[in-house]
Amino acid sequence: MKFATNKEAVDQLAEKYQDLQSEIGKIIVGQKNVVETVLISLFSNGHSLLVGVPGLAKTLLVSTISEVLDLEFKRIQFTPDLMPSDITGSEILGENRQFQFNKGPIFSNIVLADEINRTPPKTQAALLEAMQERSVTVAGQNFKLPHPFFVLATQNPIEQEGTYPLPEAQLDRFMFNIPLSYPSYAEELEVVKETTGLQSTVVQHILNAKEIMFFQQLIRKIPIADNVLEYAVKLVHKTRPDGEYSPSVVKEYIQWGAGPRASQYLVLGAKCHAAIKGKYSPDISDVQAIANYVLRHRIVKNYKAEAEGLTEENIIDQLI
Repeated sequence: MKFATNKEAVDQLAEKYQDLQSEIGKIIVGQKNVVETVLISLFSNGHSLLVGVPGLAKTLLVSTISEVLDLEFKRIQFTPDLMPSDITGSEILGENRQFQFNKGPIFSNIVLADEINRTPPKTQAALLEAMQERSVTVAGQNFKLPHPFFVLATQNPIEQEGTYPLPEAQLDRFMFNIPLSYPSYAEELEVVKETTGLQSTVVQHILNAKEIMFFQQLIRKIPIADNVLEYAVKLVHKTRPDGEYSPSVVKEYIQWGAGPRASQYLVLGAKCHAAIKGKYSPDISDVQAIANYVLRHRIVKNYKAEAEGLTEENIIDQLI
C-alpha cells in the first residue's frame, strides 16, 4: 500500500475500519465495543483476553474477524491434559528416517485460545512465550511464527472449579482484557431469528495480511502530543500504591499497580483509537476510551476492596 502522506493512510484506515464493522455486523449482532476493541488490539499488534460466560459467540466473533481480514485462523481448545507440544508442534520421524518438525496450531495468523484457564501452567507458558517472542523453539531450533500473529484467549469468569487462573505476570502479556456481556432483549431476538432459519450469510474480505502489517506500522508513526503522553504515563503511575501520584483510593484499596507495559499499550491503543475515528493524533479522550481495557487486569485489589465489593473498574473510573 502506498500513500502520498500519512494523513491519507489514516483516512484509508478509518474507511477500512467502517467497512470491517459493517461486514462483521452481518454475522455478529451487537457487541460493537467488543469488535472495536479487538480490532484496535490487532492494529496495535497486541493480544487480547475475552472474558465472558459461555454462549456469547466468542468463537464466532474471532472466526468472523479472521474471515473479513482474510487471515488463517486456528482454534485451540484448552483442556487439563493439553501438552505444550500440542500447541507448538513436535518432531516426528519422517519417511526418510529423519526427524522433521510438524508445526502445531500456533502457526497461524489468528489463534483462538479457548478457555485458557482450563490448562496447567506449563501449557499456558508455552502459548504465552510464543505470544511474547513470536517464535517457537523446538529441539534447539527456532521457528518464526507467521505475520501478523494475533492471540485471542477466552476465559470463563463463573466456573472456577478445576481451573488454573493466569498469574499476573502472564496476564500482563495481553494488551486488553475485554469483558463480554449478555445481549439486550432486542439483540437476542435478532440473533435467534437469524440462527434458527435456513439463510446463510457470506462476508467479504476487507483487508489482507500485508495491508494489516502496513497499518500496524502506520499506528506507530502517528504523532502524539506531550500532554497526552504524560497523561497516559501518569494514569499508570496513579495505579501504584507507593507512586508519587497515587491518590488515597489507590493507597487504600490496591495491592499492586500496573507496570510500564500498560503505559506503552495506553499510548498505542490511543493512537489506534484516534486513527479509526479519522483523527490524525490522539487526545486525552482516546486514552480514557481504552483505559479500562488496558488497566483492568493489571491492578491487584487488596482484601479491603474485596470486602467492600469494589471492582477494578470502580477504581479506574476514579483515576480517570
